[in-house]
Amino acid sequence: MGTVSKALSLLSNFNQSRTEIGLSEMARLAGINKATAYRLLSELQESGFIEQAGTDRSYRLGAEVLRLARLREAAVPLTTASRGILERLAGETHETAHVSIVRGMQLNALAHVYSPKHATRVMMEDAETLSLHATGSGLAVLAFSPDDFIDAVLARPLTRHTPDTVTDPDAIRALLAPIREAGIAESVGGFEAEVHSHAAPVFNSDGAPIGAIAVAAPVSRVTPDRIEIIRRAVLSGAIELTRAIGGFVPECFPQAAAA
Repeated sequence: MGTVSKALSLLSNFNQSRTEIGLSEMARLAGINKATAYRLLSELQESGFIEQAGTDRSYRLGAEVLRLARLREAAVPLTTASRGILERLAGETHETAHVSIVRGMQLNALAHVYSPKHATRVMMEDAETLSLHATGSGLAVLAFSPDDFIDAVLARPLTRHTPDTVTDPDAIRALLAPIREAGIAESVGGFEAEVHSHAAPVFNSDGAPIGAIAVAAPVSRVTPDRIEIIRRAVLSGAIELTRAIGGFVPECFPQAAAA
């Protein structure tokens, strides 16, 4: 990994619950010594990707991140394009609808919409990291990704989030063929206990998966009749969002199933 990659990799340690990070903690999270962490953080600070704040001079994301995010949104307005689709999915399924985007070899939640139908619902956090191997969204992305990307993801340590998380690479690979045939991935308790998620990939202009759209519900509410409703809604939503951002649905994708 080059110096630039090492420096930028530090940014992945920021999340919704960890918006400011001190030097010692950053070194610990990144698995590097403090001197190296300081040097890399200084380079990021000079470029505006991070800044120091507070009396303890902890680091937080800088203005350059916001500028690039705005440029990205202007070029590929995934968040904006997904809003109406997520609202429709939440309304049709009466469950939590969300969209996520691939970043490196992980998946980040981008936007979500709750249904007002039920007081008990699956809760989401914007920018939450979702495991590619343990979520419906992640499996949907993997199923339509190139072999080298799948190999790279499955060669890494696979976190066991719950007792039902599948962490055996061969077992995960076996799940992908049926997902390609159906266009829909499922995960029952793989990332969060008692949560049943259905997801379908969202494609870019090259027909490559850049993320996924999903509906997540408590296991107790996912009855056979609700499954059919959710599957149709998710599949049609993924195709609609792909087209809305100028993406291309590959011929291998079962578009007819969304009719």
